[in-house]
Parts: sequence; C-alpha cells; structure tokens
Amino acid sequence: MRIGVPVVESWSMTTSPRRTPDRYAPSDSQRTVAGSDAEDAVDIARWSDADIGADDRTMGEFDLEDRISLRRVAGLSTELEDITEVEYRQLRLERVVLVGVWTEGSADDAENSLAELAALAETAGSQVLEGLVQRRSKPDPATFVGSGKVNELRDVVLETGADTVICDGELSAAQLRNLEDKIKVKVVDRTALILDIFAQHAKSREGKTQVELAQLVYLVQRLRGWGENLSRQAGGRAGGATGGVGTRGPGETKLETDRRRIRTRMAKLRRELKALETARDTKRAERRRRAVPAVAIAGYTNAGKSSVLNRLTGAGVLVEDALFATLDPTVRRAETSDGRVYTLADTVGFVRHLPHQIVEAFRSTLEEVADSDLVLHVVDGSHPDPEGQLRAVREVLAEIGAGDVPELVVVNKIDVADPLVVSRLLRTERGAVAVSARTGEAFDKLHAVIDERLPRLPVELEALVPYDRGELVSRMHRTGEVISVEHEAGGTRVHARVSEGLAAALAPYAT
Repeated sequence: MRIGVPVVESWSMTTSPRRTPDRYAPSDSQRTVAGSDAEDAVDIARWSDADIGADDRTMGEFDLEDRISLRRVAGLSTELEDITEVEYRQLRLERVVLVGVWTEGSADDAENSLAELAALAETAGSQVLEGLVQRRSKPDPATFVGSGKVNELRDVVLETGADTVICDGELSAAQLRNLEDKIKVKVVDRTALILDIFAQHAKSREGKTQVELAQLVYLVQRLRGWGENLSRQAGGRAGGATGGVGTRGPGETKLETDRRRIRTRMAKLRRELKALETARDTKRAERRRRAVPAVAIAGYTNAGKSSVLNRLTGAGVLVEDALFATLDPTVRRAETSDGRVYTLADTVGFVRHLPHQIVEAFRSTLEEVADSDLVLHVVDGSHPDPEGQLRAVREVLAEIGAGDVPELVVVNKIDVADPLVVSRLLRTERGAVAVSARTGEAFDKLHAVIDERLPRLPVELEALVPYDRGELVSRMHRTGEVISVEHEAGGTRVHARVSEGLAAALAPYAT
C-alpha cells in the first residue's frame, strides 16, 4: 500500500534506473511530477505572461505539465547499445520488491533495516524496484504481512513487473509456501539472501564448505513439495477407490529421502570442517607457543575492515564497496614501533540478525576473534546508525565467546562522515580512535594505541649471551621486546622482555 494509508507504510527503494515494461511506459504527456518538481510546477503556474516571454506565449496549445517535463537529450546516454548485452543484463538482474514488518523501535530503525536489505539485494545481483513496510505487533504466522495485505503486495508486484519478493525476516516453510501461492512469484527471506551472497563470495575450500553447510542447515528445515511431482502415491488403501493401479504403495517418501541425503551431506561437511579446524588450531597453538600477540579486526560488513588491515600491514587483500566482500580470514604479520611482532586477522563481517546457521558454520573462523588478545572493532562513521552497528557486532561477539576480549573501537571513514557523529562516537566509546583507511588519516595514532594496548611479555631480564649463542639474541629480537643491547668482551649484554620459554633458555646467562 502506498504512503497515506495508516496500516502499511511504503517508500521507494529504487537504487538503479527503473526499467518499466513497454506496456506500462507512460508517454511524455502522461508523466507525473512529484516532490520538488511539483513545487516547481506551482512556481511556474504563478509566472506572468511577461515572465514567460513572447516566444513561450506562442506555445499556449501545450499544457503546463508537458512544458515542464524532463526531456531526453540525444547523445548523452552511457547505456550500452549492444542489444545482446542489454538482454543479458536484464536476464541476469532479478527485479525485486522488498517487504518488511516493523514490530519495534522507531521509524528510522525500520527504514534503516529495509535500506540494508536493499543493499544486500543489490550485492546479490538484483534490481530493487520498491520497498514496503507494515506496522504490526508481530509478523503474521501464515503470511508474514497478514492475509489482507498479501493482495496489496501482489498488486505492487504486478504494477512494477517484479519477479521476486524479498522479506526482511526469516520465514518458515509455511509462510514461504503461502506467499508464493498468493503472489505467484518467487519469495525469499533475509537469511536465504545472505546465504546466497556468501555462496557468491566464498573462494577458499574452507569458505565454500562453511557456506554449503549453512545452506543445508537452512534448507533441511524448509523442504516442501513442488506442484504435483510428489503426489503420485497416496499410500496404503487411500488411493484404492479412485486412484487405480499404480497409486497404491508406501506413500509419500521423497521428502524423507531428501532429508536423509541432506543430513548425510551435512555430516560429511562437518567432518571436513573439523579437519580444517585442526590445522587452524595447530597454527594458533604455534603462535601462542612463541608468545606472539594476536589482534583480530571485527566489525559490521562493509565498515572498512580489509582497508584497515591493508593500511596497517600492506596486506593487499580485496577491498570492495560491497557487503560480505571478505569471507575467508586473512592473517598478516605486523610490528609495533619498538619491534614487537604481532598478528592481525581480518574476519567475516557481521550484520543485523546474522543467521544462526552462519554463526555455527563459521564458528571455527570466528574463533580467531575469541582467541585474540585485542579486537579492533571497526565501525562505519558515515553509516546512518553506527550505534546500531556496534550493538549488532557485540551481540555476535558475545555469542561466539569473545565478549570479554579487550576491545578498541576504530571509527572509520571520517573523510566522508559527519563530524558531529564522529564526535558523538568518540565521546560514548572510551578510548576510540577515528581514522580514514582511504586517506590514511590518523593511522599514526592508531598504531600508537595498538602498541599501548597489546599485552606485554611476562619476563623482564638482563643476560650476557656468549657470541656462540647468537641464535638466542636473534630470538629475543624476533619474539621479545629488546630494551637495550651492548657488545662486551664476554658476549652480548641484552636487556629485554621475553616469553617464559625463552627466559628458561636464557637462565644460564642471566645477570
């Protein structure tokens, strides 16, 4: 339903030029004027004949609406002229209508949630035509938006020529079936949309395995028959009276067979992830043995985590203005200003209502955050609701057991953010640092704060290391924190902070 009806509020979420079927395309004289154009129309209506001019007065046979309408200027379009490419693009981009249920919070919260769903849909390769939201105390258990509003949603789908409806929530199998039966187009929910994006962006073997497992966990709960292909056998005597020969048998078993096959595949994927997790645990154990501090970069999707990693380490990982561009974790080596070595791990981004299947499937990857000594919590300072991003990320961190890890909030994109919003975040988040990963602004300060917040090595000692044991001095430089070095006749005198294991090796030379 359009704006003005008290039950359902809607707004246009069009994010790319809207392609309307030819049969719905209005002529130039039929185009309507809305928003600021309508105000211009009122101003033009008040012009006097003297203001219009003699040449305009000779065009009195044209009505006012046609005179102020936008006209196409030939030769300025950048649209591809190759018809085959145009046809391919139209086939590739799904035309979608978004629908959400506003159950709590403010109108801005509902609008931000649907705007985020539009960004997710675009990332998945869709063209958003319309966004609708309904105010309800809770989603309807049968059709999500209520039986009376399904017809209005169907009218919007027919009017826009959409082929898919995306719901801003997780739908049950019954809700999906009821909506598709009434609207007659494909219906997907927020969880399926996120899983689709993950499937597109997964590159490594572990990432692909994690995504497939999450998709199967989602699918096994929503298996249902399509059309008439599952109704050949009535089962027992049920088909004896009317069905005739070929209808009597064990009954409907295809769903059960599918479920068994899916669960078998899920068990195999879990075994593969367990083996990959063992290799990851071995690497983490080696870093812990060497007492190398670990820093994890976490945050909302598209907050700029990979850009921060590149600025801090020169890692050169993929940076893209898209949601969930990074799925496979990247671990890089970094050094403090005084030479201490630590690791920086880039992790998958979070989002509001992150599907539980994703958290479970990516748990081994997210344990990089739980096992770290410091979390760089990157937040997009230019986002309309940065505080909401902070809350959503902290909920997921608590779910994976990383809620107690020391946190350093990094407010990114200050080059395009509102200075008042940045000041508010710095005031509410103690010790936060505001940076711009694109320009490099304030990264010197971020380096200094990381140096200060990293845990110190436990043992401080002074040792006179013989020259024939130079490997110990090398280990102190590589894994310890060297305070001073002097070369004497009996060897190298080193004052440093080291791990307990290295301190035991240096014990015979301690002074």
